[in-house]
Amino acid sequence: MQRTIYKPLPMARMRAGVVVQPPVRELKPVRLDSPAIEAMTDLRDVAAATIRLDSTIAQANRAMIARGVRLLLVVDVTGAVLGLITARDIVGEKPVNLLHETRGRHGELTVSDLMVPTHAIDVLAIETVRRVEVGHIIATLKDAGRQHALVVDRDPLTHEEFVRGIFSATQIGRQLGAPIATFSLAHTFAEIEAELAR
Repeated sequence: MQRTIYKPLPMARMRAGVVVQPPVRELKPVRLDSPAIEAMTDLRDVAAATIRLDSTIAQANRAMIARGVRLLLVVDVTGAVLGLITARDIVGEKPVNLLHETRGRHGELTVSDLMVPTHAIDVLAIETVRRVEVGHIIATLKDAGRQHALVVDRDPLTHEEFVRGIFSATQIGRQLGAPIATFSLAHTFAEIEAELAR
Protein backbone atom coordinates (compact mmCIF):
# COMPACT_ATOMS: atom_id res chain seq x y z
CA MET A 1 0.00 0.00 0.00
CA GLN A 2 1.33 3.42 -0.94
CA ARG A 3 1.87 5.91 1.87
CA THR A 4 0.01 9.20 1.80
CA ILE A 5 2.04 10.96 4.47
CA TYR A 6 5.82 11.01 4.70
CA LYS A 7 7.62 12.37 7.76
CA PRO A 8 10.90 14.26 7.33
CA LEU A 9 14.00 12.46 8.58
CA PRO A 10 16.11 13.85 11.42
CA MET A 11 19.27 15.59 10.22
CA ALA A 12 22.50 16.57 12.00
CA ARG A 13 25.30 19.01 11.28
CA MET A 14 28.27 17.58 9.42
CA ARG A 15 31.35 17.16 11.58
CA ALA A 16 34.68 18.73 10.64
CA GLY A 17 37.12 16.47 8.84
CA VAL A 18 34.56 14.36 6.94
CA VAL A 19 36.02 13.10 3.67
CA VAL A 20 34.45 11.78 0.48
CA GLN A 21 34.57 8.00 0.28
CA PRO A 22 36.07 6.91 -3.02
CA PRO A 23 34.28 4.05 -4.74
CA VAL A 24 35.44 0.66 -3.55
CA ARG A 25 36.34 -1.37 -6.59
CA GLU A 26 37.27 -4.91 -5.78
CA LEU A 27 39.81 -6.40 -8.12
CA LYS A 28 38.92 -9.91 -9.14
CA PRO A 29 41.90 -12.28 -8.99
CA VAL A 30 43.02 -13.48 -12.41
CA ARG A 31 45.48 -15.97 -13.88
CA LEU A 32 47.48 -15.72 -17.09
CA ASP A 33 44.83 -17.81 -18.86
CA SER A 34 41.86 -15.78 -17.53
CA PRO A 35 39.80 -13.83 -20.07
CA ALA A 36 41.55 -10.51 -20.67
CA ILE A 37 38.32 -8.58 -20.18
CA GLU A 38 38.50 -9.51 -16.46
CA ALA A 39 41.64 -7.38 -16.09
CA MET A 40 40.34 -4.37 -18.03
CA THR A 41 39.07 -1.25 -16.28
CA ASP A 42 35.74 -0.81 -18.05
CA LEU A 43 34.93 2.86 -18.45
CA ARG A 44 31.23 2.03 -18.50
CA ASP A 45 31.61 1.13 -14.81
CA VAL A 46 34.36 3.53 -13.70
CA ALA A 47 34.57 7.16 -14.81
CA ALA A 48 37.70 7.91 -16.81
CA ALA A 49 40.33 10.04 -15.08
CA THR A 50 40.69 13.09 -17.34
CA ILE A 51 42.49 16.40 -17.44
CA ARG A 52 42.54 19.47 -19.67
CA LEU A 53 45.33 20.40 -22.06
CA ASP A 54 46.29 23.63 -20.30
CA SER A 55 46.57 22.12 -16.82
CA THR A 56 49.99 22.28 -15.18
CA ILE A 57 51.91 19.09 -14.54
CA ALA A 58 51.51 19.78 -10.81
CA GLN A 59 47.74 19.74 -11.31
CA ALA A 60 48.05 16.53 -13.33
CA ASN A 61 50.10 14.94 -10.56
CA ARG A 62 47.52 15.95 -7.93
CA ALA A 63 44.71 14.59 -10.12
CA MET A 64 46.50 11.23 -10.41
CA ILE A 65 47.03 11.04 -6.66
CA ALA A 66 43.40 11.98 -5.95
CA ARG A 67 42.07 9.31 -8.32
CA GLY A 68 44.69 6.69 -7.44
CA VAL A 69 45.75 6.31 -11.08
CA ARG A 70 48.93 6.71 -13.08
CA LEU A 71 47.30 7.72 -16.39
CA LEU A 72 45.02 10.61 -17.32
CA LEU A 73 43.20 11.01 -20.60
CA VAL A 74 43.68 14.54 -21.94
CA VAL A 75 40.34 15.83 -23.22
CA ASP A 76 38.88 19.00 -24.68
CA VAL A 77 35.65 20.70 -23.58
CA THR A 78 33.57 18.28 -25.67
CA GLY A 79 35.23 15.22 -24.11
CA ALA A 80 37.22 14.39 -27.24
CA VAL A 81 40.50 12.67 -26.40
CA LEU A 82 43.54 14.74 -27.38
CA GLY A 83 46.13 12.46 -25.82
CA LEU A 84 47.22 10.94 -22.55
CA ILE A 85 49.72 11.67 -19.83
CA THR A 86 51.22 9.21 -17.38
CA ALA A 87 53.05 9.52 -14.09
CA ARG A 88 56.20 8.51 -15.95
CA ASP A 89 55.73 11.48 -18.32
CA ILE A 90 55.49 13.83 -15.35
CA VAL A 91 58.35 12.59 -13.17
CA GLY A 92 60.61 10.87 -15.69
CA GLU A 93 63.26 12.18 -18.03
CA LYS A 94 60.77 13.89 -20.33
CA PRO A 95 60.23 17.08 -18.26
CA VAL A 96 63.94 17.33 -17.41
CA ASN A 97 64.93 17.11 -21.09
CA LEU A 98 62.25 19.62 -22.10
CA LEU A 99 63.33 22.10 -19.43
CA HIS A 100 66.94 21.71 -20.54
CA GLU A 101 65.97 22.44 -24.17
CA THR A 102 63.67 25.39 -23.45
CA ARG A 103 65.44 26.73 -20.36
CA GLY A 104 62.02 27.02 -18.78
CA ARG A 105 60.87 26.50 -15.22
CA HIS A 106 59.25 23.33 -13.92
CA GLY A 107 56.14 25.20 -12.74
CA GLU A 108 55.52 26.46 -16.29
CA LEU A 109 55.20 23.00 -17.85
CA THR A 110 51.69 22.02 -18.89
CA VAL A 111 50.01 18.76 -19.85
CA SER A 112 50.24 19.79 -23.53
CA ASP A 113 54.05 19.96 -23.21
CA LEU A 114 54.41 16.36 -22.01
CA MET A 115 51.36 14.40 -23.18
CA VAL A 116 51.37 11.65 -25.78
CA PRO A 117 49.11 12.92 -28.60
CA THR A 118 46.38 10.71 -30.06
CA HIS A 119 48.31 10.08 -33.29
CA ALA A 120 51.04 8.38 -31.23
CA ILE A 121 48.74 6.17 -29.12
CA ASP A 122 48.32 2.51 -30.06
CA VAL A 123 45.00 0.99 -29.02
CA LEU A 124 43.39 -2.43 -28.77
CA ALA A 125 39.94 -3.16 -30.20
CA ILE A 126 37.34 -4.48 -27.75
CA GLU A 127 36.52 -7.30 -30.20
CA THR A 128 40.12 -8.52 -29.93
CA VAL A 129 40.18 -8.15 -26.13
CA ARG A 130 37.06 -10.32 -25.79
CA ARG A 131 38.85 -13.22 -27.53
CA VAL A 132 42.19 -13.22 -25.69
CA GLU A 133 43.64 -13.99 -22.26
CA VAL A 134 45.45 -11.93 -19.62
CA GLY A 135 48.78 -13.39 -20.78
CA HIS A 136 48.23 -11.82 -24.21
CA ILE A 137 47.76 -8.40 -22.62
CA ILE A 138 50.95 -8.76 -20.57
CA ALA A 139 52.88 -9.79 -23.69
CA THR A 140 51.43 -6.80 -25.57
CA LEU A 141 52.37 -4.34 -22.82
CA LYS A 142 55.88 -5.77 -22.58
CA ASP A 143 56.33 -5.73 -26.37
CA ALA A 144 55.23 -2.09 -26.52
CA GLY A 145 57.31 -1.17 -23.45
CA ARG A 146 54.27 0.40 -21.83
CA GLN A 147 52.46 0.28 -18.51
CA HIS A 148 49.02 0.95 -20.04
CA ALA A 149 46.95 0.09 -23.08
CA LEU A 150 43.72 1.78 -24.13
CA VAL A 151 40.83 -0.25 -25.50
CA VAL A 152 38.45 1.27 -28.04
CA ASP A 153 34.91 0.32 -28.96
CA ARG A 154 32.67 1.53 -31.78
CA ASP A 155 29.21 3.04 -31.46
CA PRO A 156 26.86 0.70 -33.39
CA LEU A 157 24.80 3.62 -34.76
CA THR A 158 27.37 6.31 -35.55
CA HIS A 159 30.36 3.96 -35.98
CA GLU A 160 32.48 6.49 -34.05
CA GLU A 161 35.22 5.08 -31.83
CA PHE A 162 35.34 5.78 -28.12
CA VAL A 163 37.69 4.72 -25.31
CA ARG A 164 35.98 1.78 -23.64
CA GLY A 165 38.65 0.58 -21.24
CA ILE A 166 42.19 0.67 -19.93
CA PHE A 167 44.66 -2.07 -19.10
CA SER A 168 47.23 -1.26 -16.42
CA ALA A 169 50.26 -3.45 -15.79
CA THR A 170 50.13 -2.42 -12.12
CA GLN A 171 46.50 -3.47 -11.77
CA ILE A 172 47.11 -6.75 -13.58
CA GLY A 173 50.00 -7.40 -11.20
CA ARG A 174 47.65 -6.88 -8.24
CA GLN A 175 45.08 -9.20 -9.76
CA LEU A 176 47.71 -11.86 -10.42
CA GLY A 177 48.98 -11.51 -6.85
CA ALA A 178 52.55 -10.77 -7.94
CA PRO A 179 54.57 -8.00 -6.25
CA ILE A 180 54.59 -4.97 -8.51
CA ALA A 181 58.38 -4.51 -8.67
CA THR A 182 58.97 -8.19 -9.49
CA PHE A 183 56.12 -8.20 -11.97
CA SER A 184 57.48 -5.17 -13.84
CA LEU A 185 60.97 -6.66 -13.97
CA ALA A 186 59.97 -10.15 -15.04
CA HIS A 187 61.11 -10.95 -18.57
CA THR A 188 59.28 -14.17 -19.32
CA PHE A 189 56.00 -15.84 -18.48
CA ALA A 190 58.01 -18.51 -16.68
CA GLU A 191 59.38 -15.83 -14.31
CA ILE A 192 55.88 -14.44 -13.70
CA GLU A 193 54.49 -17.93 -13.07
CA ALA A 194 57.41 -18.72 -10.73
CA GLU A 195 56.64 -15.55 -8.73
CA LEU A 196 52.96 -16.45 -8.57
CA ALA A 197 53.79 -19.96 -7.32
CA ARG A 198 55.60 -18.58 -4.22
